[in-house]
Amino acid sequence: MLEARDLTIKYAERAAVVRVSLTLRPGEIAAVIGPNGAGKSTLLQALNGGLKPVSGVVELDGLGLEKFSRRTIGKRIAVVAQEAELRFPITVIEFVLGGRFAWAANAAWGWETEHDLKVADDVLRETELTELGGRLMNELSGGERQRAVLARALATEASVLLLDEPTANLDLSHQATLLALVRNRCDKHGATALVVTHDINLAAEFADNLLLMKGGRL
Repeated sequence: MLEARDLTIKYAERAAVVRVSLTLRPGEIAAVIGPNGAGKSTLLQALNGGLKPVSGVVELDGLGLEKFSRRTIGKRIAVVAQEAELRFPITVIEFVLGGRFAWAANAAWGWETEHDLKVADDVLRETELTELGGRLMNELSGGERQRAVLARALATEASVLLLDEPTANLDLSHQATLLALVRNRCDKHGATALVVTHDINLAAEFADNLLLMKGGRL
């Protein structure tokens, strides 16, 4: 379970998030909606330990995030960004295996174990990307690319998924497909997910809880 209590985050003197509290429970999806500049993405970064609050706490299973190493957080919390930026050619399977990096005993390529490969194969099947495993990421369509980004997050086996506008620039069919995959992971594996989105209709379709942010407040 991931919980934030009275979280306040500032950039210089500007408060981007103001006294926000929320609880992400196993098996549930929460959607955060609101206009640009509402503080949605800032909140997501703080929940991953990427931003330090000026006040309030973020706890994972009852312990403050500051008590965990970045590697441990990487095993427990996975982040799905709007779009993966790739500066060099990489295949889908290589990209997905990157989600296993936090589990590696050493930080070098060629570290994959049989279990890592099995997990990657399983999530490629789950996201219907098996036949594209050898394809380069920059050769994929927008929908395929976002499914690969989600597959990489699922490969971490993290119990918490934080998704920042995961369906941006996708058509309605691909949006529904991607969030159905998140719903399936929560239902069958007891994961929890927080989805930042502008689409209230999509959020209402897949989320258990809808949270509205405006001016940094919930």
